[in-house]
Amino acid sequence: MKDLKNAGKFYWHYLKQYWLTFVTVAILIGFATYFSVTAPTYMGKAIQQLAEYLGKWMNPMTRSSANQDAFRHTMLIFVLLYLGNAAGMLISSLLLSQVSGKSTGTMRVGLFRKMQRMQVSYFDRHTDGDILSRYTSDLDNIFNAMNQALLEIFLSIAQFIGIIIMMYNQNVQLAWVTIASTPVAILLAAWVIRQAGVSVDRQQDDIGALNGYINEQITGQKIIITNGLQKESIEGFETYNQAVRQSALRGQIWSGILNPLLQGISLLNTAIVIFFGSWLVLHGSMSQAVGLGLVVVFVQYAQQYYQPIISLTSLYNMIQLAITGARRITEVREQPDEVDVAHGKPIDELSSKIMIDDVHFSYLPDKEILHGVSIEVDKGEMVALVGPTGSGKTTVMNLLNRFYDVDSGAITFDGTDIRDFKLADLRRHVGIVLQDPQLFSGTIAENIKFGKPEATQEEVEDAAKQANIHDFIMSLEQGYETPITDENAVFSAGQKQLMSIARTIITNPNLLILDEATSNVDTVTEAKIQAAMDNVIQGRTSFVIAHRLKTILNADKIVVLKDGEIIEQGTHQALLDEDGFYAELYHNQMVFE
Repeated sequence: MKDLKNAGKFYWHYLKQYWLTFVTVAILIGFATYFSVTAPTYMGKAIQQLAEYLGKWMNPMTRSSANQDAFRHTMLIFVLLYLGNAAGMLISSLLLSQVSGKSTGTMRVGLFRKMQRMQVSYFDRHTDGDILSRYTSDLDNIFNAMNQALLEIFLSIAQFIGIIIMMYNQNVQLAWVTIASTPVAILLAAWVIRQAGVSVDRQQDDIGALNGYINEQITGQKIIITNGLQKESIEGFETYNQAVRQSALRGQIWSGILNPLLQGISLLNTAIVIFFGSWLVLHGSMSQAVGLGLVVVFVQYAQQYYQPIISLTSLYNMIQLAITGARRITEVREQPDEVDVAHGKPIDELSSKIMIDDVHFSYLPDKEILHGVSIEVDKGEMVALVGPTGSGKTTVMNLLNRFYDVDSGAITFDGTDIRDFKLADLRRHVGIVLQDPQLFSGTIAENIKFGKPEATQEEVEDAAKQANIHDFIMSLEQGYETPITDENAVFSAGQKQLMSIARTIITNPNLLILDEATSNVDTVTEAKIQAAMDNVIQGRTSFVIAHRLKTILNADKIVVLKDGEIIEQGTHQALLDEDGFYAELYHNQMVFE
């Protein structure tokens, strides 16, 4: 019930702007339904008139007065009613198809825009496959339901009400007989629907997990092949796929029970109506011709009466998938946006120093990662963060750019807490070169000026030269206009990193963060990247995370982290003289290099 209520709010949010279209559709369906539920009465009337005509024609005394004019006139009206019903349904279907396409398009745009405002923590907690399934599987389910089920819902409700009204207008006794089995049908349907709902809900979550696993395996396919782990990869896939298969099967079984169950009740109900109607004809006061026409009318009504219920229940699986899709997209919509300040302080440049002052931080409650970290960095200094995996190096980087906010303590730029700056302003002055560079679809030039779209060609080439990638780009046939696609992977890992550095250079940041930028390349490429890093670092305040300690020998300050605490701090030579943890790390690396 809660999911249904939330789904109602979700769809109202996106569909309320189409209220005029829905009113038009409701009127058209009202007319179509009137034509549909009125047609059986004309069928009954035609049967009655045909019986009267045959009675006169078979009697020699009245044969001369027998004619089919009334019967033909009634049948003409009967045909026109169904043609009117078809026209109303066609126009309604076209209007609702437009609403479905436009509204799901708006949902997709809204979901994408929301994800641009969300905190980084959401993307850290969810796999790429699970996020993508909300754009694909969940939105596809919503579109299918709206495109196919919306008209059926309108029509079924209108038909159900219209049939009940017409039945009571024709004969109250037969009307009560026709609807007598409704409570039993509703109770059985509600029980089956509840069972199916749990399975369908679980199915979509399992599909999200499966998509996440597939995305992970595709991304790491080279590693899987290199290590001969194809069999283990398949076994892992089969585990996730089995979960999807089981939840989907349970959902389909329960959903599949509904239709035959209600069809059976409908047939039983029709038999009861025929029996009771025949009894009324034989023992009632009406003529046989009138009674025969009435029975024919109510046989049709008995079949039509359960048709709206059967239509809705046959769409149940689709509707439930749409409700689940709405829940999963609503989960994204309800995620908190990044915390920004309405009137942030301006930040023109970093003129003095950066202070990390007694910072405590935890990704999860009661699992603190940083325990009172304090680092002071003067303008233009290069600070290197070293330490074993899990020591908190990358966490410090995340806090400097406000991907996360500190639990206690503060990070200040020139004495101002970074939480007092507008996020866009802060990040415009912070440049990051990540360990795994990301290239986007487009040309090389578009990738370099990704952070500064208005950059001139001269600025693009200057940045590429500083990053030591210009010569390679010019060696390509199309130069800076070379397209970058998945099928056209013209860059090696090192060249991608150099391009990433060029992209950072062109934004001219005051603070530069280099997150293990040389960890995935060979020694020759490392030298090029190091030269590019020296170019970009020169004159800028910078934080460098490095596992290869020889890349940070000239750092103004080296901060050694272990288990979320600073255990050593100083220049390279000073730390070697201390003969502590850093000295041990350095000497161990030199043995293997």
